[in-house]
Amino acid sequence: MTRRRTPTHSGGMPSVDVYSALSNPVRRKLLEGLIAGPRPAGELAGEFSLSRPAVSEHLAVLRRAGLVSEEPRGRHRYYHLRPEPLAEVGAWLHPFEHYWRARMGALRDVLDELGEAGGVGDDSAPGSTTDNSNSNSNSNSKDETP
Repeated sequence: MTRRRTPTHSGGMPSVDVYSALSNPVRRKLLEGLIAGPRPAGELAGEFSLSRPAVSEHLAVLRRAGLVSEEPRGRHRYYHLRPEPLAEVGAWLHPFEHYWRARMGALRDVLDELGEAGGVGDDSAPGSTTDNSNSNSNSNSKDETP
């Protein structure tokens, strides 16, 4: 008898399967490909330099984690994004938001300071070649001498 895992446990926190499924960049890209709507497996596989069986295995992991559902249509299998586990991941991450918001705010402050000090986007930085007036005036003055 095979035991099926559910995408979440009673505590509301997504199961390890969801996090494990999301840990792989190919699987994250597959989920992104389903944002606009259901797509056939073959079409999804065409976006990767992986074999179709490899992409099918990634889709199976996403299905077992409850992140996608599969719908047979004739000879094709269409995959649908199931957002519920992602909402649960977002809810679990929410208390941690202030950490990265603070870091992003600090980065913005540093970039603003650099911009005010002339360190970002300043054309007068050492080695800049935007001001050639001195070199041109010297060469022109030699030509004007009788």
